[in-house]
Amino acid sequence: MAGTVADAVVSMLKESGVRRIYGIPGDSLNGFTDALRRDGGIAWEHVRHEEAAAFAAAGEAAVTGELAVCAGSCGPGNLHLINGLFDANRSGVPVLAIAAQIPAEEIGGGYFQETHPQELFRECSVYCELAAVPEQVPRLVEMAMRAALQRGGVGVVVIPGEFFLTDGAAATGAVAARPLRSIVRPDDESLAAAAEVLNGAERVTILAGAGCAGAHDQLIGLAAALKAPVVHAFRGKDLVEYDNPYDVGMTGLIGFSSGYRAMEHCDVLVMLGTDFPYRPFYPEGVPVIQVDVRGERIGRRVPVQVPLVGTVRDTVDALLPLLEEKADATHLDRMTAHYRRARSRLDHLAKPGHGDSGLHPQFVAATIDRLAAEDAVFTADVGTPCIWAARYLRMNGQRRLIGSFNHGSMANALPHAIGAQASQRDRQVVALSGDGGLAMLLGELLTLRQQQLPVKVVVFNNTALSFVELEMKAAGIVTYGTDLTNPDFAGIATAAGLFGARVEKADELEGALRAAFEHDGPALVDVRTARHELSLPPKLTYGQLKGFTLYATRTILSGGADEIVELAKTNLHELDRE
Repeated sequence: MAGTVADAVVSMLKESGVRRIYGIPGDSLNGFTDALRRDGGIAWEHVRHEEAAAFAAAGEAAVTGELAVCAGSCGPGNLHLINGLFDANRSGVPVLAIAAQIPAEEIGGGYFQETHPQELFRECSVYCELAAVPEQVPRLVEMAMRAALQRGGVGVVVIPGEFFLTDGAAATGAVAARPLRSIVRPDDESLAAAAEVLNGAERVTILAGAGCAGAHDQLIGLAAALKAPVVHAFRGKDLVEYDNPYDVGMTGLIGFSSGYRAMEHCDVLVMLGTDFPYRPFYPEGVPVIQVDVRGERIGRRVPVQVPLVGTVRDTVDALLPLLEEKADATHLDRMTAHYRRARSRLDHLAKPGHGDSGLHPQFVAATIDRLAAEDAVFTADVGTPCIWAARYLRMNGQRRLIGSFNHGSMANALPHAIGAQASQRDRQVVALSGDGGLAMLLGELLTLRQQQLPVKVVVFNNTALSFVELEMKAAGIVTYGTDLTNPDFAGIATAAGLFGARVEKADELEGALRAAFEHDGPALVDVRTARHELSLPPKLTYGQLKGFTLYATRTILSGGADEIVELAKTNLHELDRE
């Protein structure tokens, strides 16, 4: 019996290294999932919501650097993929999305579950096409995979469901798609211009991001030659801060004061593989040299005097021979000393809570960091878990940190962890989940159980959308609509067949985490943390100070004096300096 179009696609995916596909079955996907069943070489990772399927694929692609795949049935099925696909595309990780469609002859007639995925997904993809005839399908899939791998993003193929069942004999040939390695660096004239600026500078600072993947030695070599402190963007944390004597921490709203100061006081800024979006944190009036393999990103945030199109690895290798090694380390020494003070202050805040306010989240994050495996993969929900991950998780060259750092979506930590764990079965994966984020995709706890994924979920349970509350306070707005009436997450986990533990006191935390980390299977630790913990940005503006004063005044006038008292009690430890 001749194979079908779906058989041809499955064969091509296997040859391209795909070993699992995340999704939920549906009638328009039946031909495809049946081909997967008959072949047996690719696992169907059955999630409970298609949004989680796309996030899981993004998590797998982020931790492996290889193509990951998700699929959705027609209409609502593949529409649910969109948030996770936006996250994957904005994170620049290679994901193929197979979006099944209604019968081809019905398109345009308002048919049951009709949508137009080729239009819906165009904004969140680097390739998005609708197959018009069955013979096209394998070739479109190949092009989508190549685009995802080479451009770093999402490739989408929209396939009417009946095409999967069509005889594949007439399908045009397609071949496997694998990542390709190229040498990409600027021309000699551009490199000479960069060297001239750097050789004439006295205080160079480097801002490094996710584009430094595979270029740690080059980064350290450049910093050594320039005596330059190295600031990292959030997505560069696990790539930059380890084995780095030039590290001065992170900048941005959840960063370190030392990272901000290192950029504020430089006379040349070098941006390596970063598109850090927050313009107020850039220095003013200094030359900027930006290195990015995607030239269209250069100059989007700050005026750039010397644009260098190339990979960080290849560009720095070509630039280093042109540089005069600097002897004066005054700027570097001042900024690394500043970092040591900032790091000490943050470590001092990682203390247990007291009274009835809940544990300080800094203490929870620091304890996770201390107990987690040397090669752990961490995922962090958008919101306050990102703050504590940025400040208290220590990277060592083996650990990874994954999050929705560009797209900024809630509920990413658990599905990202699903993808990381499914592709790295023997590696510890720890999800730092917010209570709001976990509740949003709570059903994915069932996925952990069904797919036998030993993810460890730690819930920062402060009964509020606390990062939103911080934004309100900074803007002078009385907090409203942010309360969360939470269930016993540990009880829910236990009912779902997971290990569950609830922590309400500091002396319970280490034992619960150790038990969860040692458990042979999925586990959840529900930790009651302080709701009103403040996280001050490295740069406080007059507007933020004014906003906080207005918030306090308005809250008291609105009858919320108890909230102000609790806020003060929770944060008194910030005034306690050893």
